[in-house]
Amino acid sequence: MRSELLCLLTTLIEKRNSFAAYRLPGDDDIHLVWQERHDESLFYRIEELNRQSGFVIAPFALSKDCPGVLFRPDKEEVFSLPVEDATFPDKPSERSSQTVPPTDEYSARFATFIAPIREKHFKKLVLSRSLTVERDESFSAAKAFLLACRRYIRSYVYLCHAPQTGTWLGGTPEILLSGEANRWHTVALAGTQLLVQGNLPGSWDDKNLIEQMLVAFYIRTQLVSFGIDAEEKGPYTVRAGELAHLRTDFYFTLPDTGQLGNLLQLLHPTPAVSGLPKGEAYSFILANEGYNRHYYSGFIGQINLRGKTNLYVNLRCMNIQHRTLTLYAGGGLLPSSTLADEWQETEDKLQTMLFITKIKNYVL
Repeated sequence: MRSELLCLLTTLIEKRNSFAAYRLPGDDDIHLVWQERHDESLFYRIEELNRQSGFVIAPFALSKDCPGVLFRPDKEEVFSLPVEDATFPDKPSERSSQTVPPTDEYSARFATFIAPIREKHFKKLVLSRSLTVERDESFSAAKAFLLACRRYIRSYVYLCHAPQTGTWLGGTPEILLSGEANRWHTVALAGTQLLVQGNLPGSWDDKNLIEQMLVAFYIRTQLVSFGIDAEEKGPYTVRAGELAHLRTDFYFTLPDTGQLGNLLQLLHPTPAVSGLPKGEAYSFILANEGYNRHYYSGFIGQINLRGKTNLYVNLRCMNIQHRTLTLYAGGGLLPSSTLADEWQETEDKLQTMLFITKIKNYVL
């Protein structure tokens, strides 16, 4: 079954069809959906997703050059591959002993971002960066996807291609919106630290606790503004790859599932990828971050496809190009943030996808 899936993925990549392969956290099934015709819908406002169905990939900032893409699959196959917490021959340590110093560019961006936070113009800002590495001749997007499925069993793992977006691979832990009928779910995910000898940490510092509180408060407020009274669970500690995060779950009902675009507009971008206040932070990032995030920190997944929605924030991801691989990571800045800590957090997060690019001669 693995060989059949690999063959089909490779064919779709070569044909450049719009397709998505994805595996939900903890699930045994890998879903592969694709569209043989080339009539993808582009959107430039999230509200345009109202009463739509299909597979969607949306950027951090919608624009003419970076549109949201919705395609309606006319083919689907499901492959049952048992979940395994795979042991790889070169499993990374919790943190490399060789620390990489911050680049001059990142240091300058950090100074630009931290100043207005400490001056109390913002409660939080998220500073991200990208890393482009040479694509090894042996790298296979299809194999990398299957390796990520085996490695990151607690994440939403996907491989997606559309002509307008290019090819993206990711393993993200953050639900933006999921549900069907009257059962719906979103999360606040913030705070990051390494595992402790492979286990979840037992405590969190004030910076991470405050960051989680801000994101949870934002989501709670946005849901209330939409007329939603959600049941909350958390915060509690969860694992994502080699990292731990704080998470709060929000469970609620939706009387009208035709307005998902409106709800998504309220939720995206959450303070976990932008900052607070939302509008001002979003504008500040676009003006000062110094590069285009493209589809990193946007959202991806199925919307109302066969009545089900599973949309995730596009974190721990990479854009696969012909000769290069571009990886992305970011971190939330508060007044107590330091350059060294925030840089190291991005280094740790980059390892999620960087690890997959370095696996060679591994038998699936």
